[in-house]
Order: sequence, then structure tokens, then C-alpha cells
Amino acid sequence: MKSFYHYMMKFRLNPKNDLIGQLARFVYEDHSFPKTADDYNEISSYLELNGDYTMSMSVFDEAWELYEMNQ
Repeated sequence: MKSFYHYMMKFRLNPKNDLIGQLARFVYEDHSFPKTADDYNEISSYLELNGDYTMSMSVFDEAWELYEMNQ
């Protein structure tokens, strides 16, 4: 199974107004992001506790659904 980080990298070049693309760019630029994680709770907790993520967690939930559908 690919990590969530690896999966999100395909969205990095999405248009600037695309929220999943924005999340992918934040994840890419965050050197502390758990790059090997594939667990919802681990990644969700990280995003909630990291103040650099200003977007709604619903964007993460949408990205996670896509991730699960493509695994």
C-alpha cells in the first residue's frame, strides 16, 4: 500500500484554487509530515496538531476517501 504522502504527490500540480492540490502542496513542503504513514488517525492527528494547516479538515477527509478508493 502506498503511503498517503506518496498518493498526495500526484495532486501537487493541481490548480491553485483546488483544495486537494493545496493540501498536497502543504504536505510536500512540510518536512515533518509522516511520509510513510497510511493510517487515518495518525495523519489526522498530525494535521490537527500542526498549526501550519489552515484549511478545513473536511479537505483531508475528502482526500482520504480518494486515497482509500485507489488502494
